[in-house]
Amino acid sequence: MILVKNIVKRYQTRNGYHTVLDGISFSLKKGEKIGILGRNGAGKSTLIRLLGGIEDPDSGTIRRDMKVSWPLASKGGFQGSLTGADNLRFICRIYGVGFEDKMRFVEEFSELGKYMHEPLKSYSSGMRSRLAFAMSMVIEFDCYLIDEAMSAGDARFRDRCRYELLEKRSDRSIVMVSHDHRQMRQFCNVCYVLQNGALYRFDNPDAAFSYYKNAQ
Repeated sequence: MILVKNIVKRYQTRNGYHTVLDGISFSLKKGEKIGILGRNGAGKSTLIRLLGGIEDPDSGTIRRDMKVSWPLASKGGFQGSLTGADNLRFICRIYGVGFEDKMRFVEEFSELGKYMHEPLKSYSSGMRSRLAFAMSMVIEFDCYLIDEAMSAGDARFRDRCRYELLEKRSDRSIVMVSHDHRQMRQFCNVCYVLQNGALYRFDNPDAAFSYYKNAQ
């Protein structure tokens, strides 16, 4: 289970502190899949980063009793001067898993060809996204954090991402940030709307989208 209790997160601006998350609480059980809706700037990506341990809350607690992924397809942790293969070696070393079989999977899934052995700083944004998602799949987690990860690439690549994560790993927990109504309806048990720092729960994705649309 993941238990989020009274989380507050603020950022300093030129006009003082801006509160993005204002005392939100929720829980995520094993195998549960939740969707998060909210306008741009509402704090969805901030919440994903907090759940992944990339940032710390200003107050409140997050208890993780399961192995939680980094935000899928996140490119922030890559070293641009290293090749794609070297970045993969680094990730495998951190998590204590073998490299060779993971390399074959990442090469096939990302379809980067010779660019796997070129520095990341030579990659396009789309190439980085394909590599990042493929690398996210080589480490097995109990809970996957998805911040619009499956919006990158062409339709065929997005279909492969959905199969790899949402069908092949259907027994895992998921926290998904997306504006894709069909995707949330298909894969999420519960939806939340993040608005003005507060989190509103809906057991029906259609009800969540209706509230979200009317609140904009």
